[in-house]
Amino acid sequence: MKRGEFIKQMGMLGVAGMIGTEPMLAEGLTKKTLDKLGNIGVQLFSLPALLSKDFEAGIAMLSEMGYTELELFGPYDFSAESAKAGWKAVEPMLGFSGSGYFGRSEQAVKELFAKHKMTVPSVHTDLDTLENHIEAFGAAKETLGFDYITLPAIPDDRRKTMDDYKKMAETFNSIGENAKKLGLKFAYHNHGYGLNEVDGQVPFQVMVDATDPELVFFEMDIFWTIAGRADPLEYLSKYSGRYHLLHIKDMKPLTHFSGDGADMSQWMQLFPLMTNVGDGDFDINAIVETAQKHGAKHFFVEQDLVKQPEIALKRSLDYLRTV
Repeated sequence: MKRGEFIKQMGMLGVAGMIGTEPMLAEGLTKKTLDKLGNIGVQLFSLPALLSKDFEAGIAMLSEMGYTELELFGPYDFSAESAKAGWKAVEPMLGFSGSGYFGRSEQAVKELFAKHKMTVPSVHTDLDTLENHIEAFGAAKETLGFDYITLPAIPDDRRKTMDDYKKMAETFNSIGENAKKLGLKFAYHNHGYGLNEVDGQVPFQVMVDATDPELVFFEMDIFWTIAGRADPLEYLSKYSGRYHLLHIKDMKPLTHFSGDGADMSQWMQLFPLMTNVGDGDFDINAIVETAQKHGAKHFFVEQDLVKQPEIALKRSLDYLRTV
């Protein structure tokens, strides 16, 4: 599902207001893991309203917290018209309009990030832009220095059958090949769909197995992976070297989708359970250590549209930094 469509439906029900930020702070990771973890990033979709209001102040706040890496989300000025139109349609419901560079030039954004000693390893974008306008990312890379162009979700009309997942693997290989020509890496960020068996096969695994490991990489969202009844430790091990990025978030209590995770109503049921990293029931320590062992390079805290990001994002980072 395109990000714009996702936000449209979720915005209507005030998902941002349902996500809490007050649980007690949990224990930290082991010192061994902390030494190895290195830089910790944040996906900017965690705080778009704050950034839309004052982008420079928001970036400064993240830097002061201790975040050193950022993951951007689209659309951008160069995105496909379909992506920009979808975003424009939901702006009134969201109450903010910012995305991409939040109305600033590429050079201005680069200077702001450099001022606060922050880098951009990855940017999220839509499938239309990746299929038809990928060359724009080559120029953007030269300015901002990112390595990964990441698809946050597969549109729902292109993942209805097993054949759809097989065709998507072909699409991913093509995008990955084009990305490589631009000096970039293509990654896919999973949601909770495609993780349950269909006629004895798991659609997500069928898709992954049909992709070229030299061209297609993955960003694991541990919340949606576990919600879909998949074991992140198993997937990180099975596809060792393929997961280069992780979205770290937590859930309390640990709950699975009521069905196969393919429709919006199931997603919405779980959003109120999203909580600060370390405050929930996930074994964050085991996931992080396993991810590192199998080649993960970047770890982003993501708390989608979280209330009071100035509190929630700091608490999540504190958990990852405190013994």
